[in-house]
Amino acid sequence: MSRQPLLVIAAGGTGGHMFPAQALAEVMLRKGWRVKLSTDARGARYTGGFPHTVEIEEVSSATFARGGALAKLAVPFRILGGVFGAALKMRKDRPDVVVGFGGYPTIPAMGAAWLLKLPRMIHEQNGVLGRVNQVFANRVDVVACGTWPTALPDGVEGTPVGNPVRKAVMDRAGAGYIAPGDYPMSVLVIGGSQGARILSDVVPAAIAALPSDILGNLRVAHQARDEDFDRVSTFYAEAGIAADVQPFFTDVPARMSEAQLVISRSGASSVADISIIGRPSILVPFAAAAGDHQTANARGLAEAGGAIVVPESLLTPESLTEQITTILSNPQGASQMAQAALSAGKPDATEALVALVEQLANKDQ
Repeated sequence: MSRQPLLVIAAGGTGGHMFPAQALAEVMLRKGWRVKLSTDARGARYTGGFPHTVEIEEVSSATFARGGALAKLAVPFRILGGVFGAALKMRKDRPDVVVGFGGYPTIPAMGAAWLLKLPRMIHEQNGVLGRVNQVFANRVDVVACGTWPTALPDGVEGTPVGNPVRKAVMDRAGAGYIAPGDYPMSVLVIGGSQGARILSDVVPAAIAALPSDILGNLRVAHQARDEDFDRVSTFYAEAGIAADVQPFFTDVPARMSEAQLVISRSGASSVADISIIGRPSILVPFAAAAGDHQTANARGLAEAGGAIVVPESLLTPESLTEQITTILSNPQGASQMAQAALSAGKPDATEALVALVEQLANKDQ
């Protein structure tokens, strides 16, 4: 019996890295591959949606961003230990291809793949390379890009593929859009794990100030971090607004397909989901994102006419009330935005990434 090919996926501990990794895992399993996921404890929180046949290896990842001086001194040794540990495992169970999606937890697997000269590639979700992907960009066979154009180091060529989305999102691709009108409407508010506080600060007050004919029909689904949860819930309740506030929505694709409007950060996976399902959005790029990559992520949707981009520095309850009103009081304009968002989507991103994996596997034979 011929050996099942093995794919090792390495992804860091945020949804932005983990969701495209999940999309690739789902398809490779269907194609008869074995799939291993290498991540850390933070990333393991996102593995609930992964198919149960994915073998999950938790690595201890080290980052220079946290801890005191002593902890920082220990980082290179921890990273080296992780790389050699991963290399020993890979010599025993040799992967056919190793794919890194960024984040510190990808260092052991990608470093080991480089040491053992295994076929390897990285996928960068954002318009600017993350720190770890910068390190590996000229040490891999392929740099696959989710946002195009992507700023790349000199001499490195990127392959535009788009950002893969999970099956739960693809199942709702192009779901029929119900334009806003004099009937129940839904607004979905989602922020990334980082810097979501500003949405909790501004959005509830902006919604409360909407004209009464819109507000009377509105229900809100608002993803707020644990530390913001109580005040956001209390504000909506006291303002008499029907709101479902949760720290994490496990059913974002379903909620998005029911929404008339999405208010979101412009993380790469959020932008991809919005464009595949096709919904009008107001995007607020996270100002502190490395290389301002969230502004780069939002560009495609905005240029297509599917999104209004509001820089953090200009985000006030008054300005946001105005933007929401413009969209929800204009059914034709909202429908055009939904169509424009769809036109910016890359529904074949996963297939393009799968083709690159298969090419790399065959190159070695």
